[in-house]
Amino acid sequence: MEHKPSLVGGACIIAGVCVGAGMLGLPSAGAGAWSLWSMLAVALTMVVMTVSGWMLLESYKGYPLRVSFDTVTRDLLGEKVNALNNLSVYFVGGILLYAYITSAGLIIDGMTGMGSHWSSVLFTLVFSVLVWHSTRAVDRISVLLVILMGLSFVFGISGLSMNIRLDLLLDRVGSETHYAQYALVMLPVALTSFGYHHSVSSMRAYYGEERRASRAILGGTVIALTFYLIWLASVFGNLPRSEFGPVIAEGGNVDALLKALGSVIESQAVANALNAFSMAAILSSFIGVGLGVFDYLADLFKFDNSRAGRAKSWGVTFLPPLVLSLLFPFGFLMAIGYAGAVATLWTCIIPPLLAWKVRKAARNGNQGEGFRAPGGILMIVLVILFGVLTAAFHLLNMAGLLPAYKG
Repeated sequence: MEHKPSLVGGACIIAGVCVGAGMLGLPSAGAGAWSLWSMLAVALTMVVMTVSGWMLLESYKGYPLRVSFDTVTRDLLGEKVNALNNLSVYFVGGILLYAYITSAGLIIDGMTGMGSHWSSVLFTLVFSVLVWHSTRAVDRISVLLVILMGLSFVFGISGLSMNIRLDLLLDRVGSETHYAQYALVMLPVALTSFGYHHSVSSMRAYYGEERRASRAILGGTVIALTFYLIWLASVFGNLPRSEFGPVIAEGGNVDALLKALGSVIESQAVANALNAFSMAAILSSFIGVGLGVFDYLADLFKFDNSRAGRAKSWGVTFLPPLVLSLLFPFGFLMAIGYAGAVATLWTCIIPPLLAWKVRKAARNGNQGEGFRAPGGILMIVLVILFGVLTAAFHLLNMAGLLPAYKG
């Protein structure tokens, strides 16, 4: 009897992709909107991004299991839209892999002193082999990494969560009354925190059908949302809003956040736990994003699923970001600012358009029954609108045209 992959494994792959990308930037992005509006922005984004992932899953039905964005978008939306979508998918996926390789290299170098270049090469070679081997290997390591993230997360925030002050969480100590306007800046960061869509085809191929894949996607986004809400409550309940100035000035990095939290709790224990959490988050995202880009490029270049075919897919997935990381370690910083706006194309605009095309074909009798994302044409319009507005907010914020909280 053939063994069915567990839903827990797939959910952990999706959660791992999400959490590594968004966790550490959320508190500084949400400092203006503060607790209630930040949590509402993250929860709304989770719902929209789960539905848009289901819409993408719906558009794959009727196609062979190993197809990805390239085949389906070309068939349903045409060559020009597909070319634009391909560029955006690879831009965001490649930039994330580039960033993870550089970050992991620096962390390993700090622990071993072997040099950041050699550390990046070692990290890429060792962990990309899991992606080359199989989705099941990624499933197994993702479960372990999500458990490690959970444990280090609990240890890291236990000192925070036990000392949450309601007056800080509700900002009763400040004089600010306008929070909602700052939530617009939060949305693009929240969107990139649920950017798992390049892994949708991998989930479908793994489970061999859409319904179980849809449950794994929901499980993964719920796990990610839970992490995010506890983290935001723990930080905002300990650190006064007025003290976020230095954190925002330093781009919201963890070191700046820990320095700010240092006056509240014993920060060394938290720092150690958060270092473990950061490494687990980077690794889970690296293999999760790597798996999605791997399957997408295999479909794009029509590489088969043999060992040789998977080796070719491995090469085009991991070697370009590794070479860029070795030659220009921090080059990704110039491009990653645009990743949020670009990601809206393949997370919130293309999936509903594909679902609309599939449903139109079904009405004409050209498409069979099967999995269908919830909601009719109104849901399709709302998801697209969310994507367009989020991209606009991202670009307006980069141009300095939205209210920005400075602390």
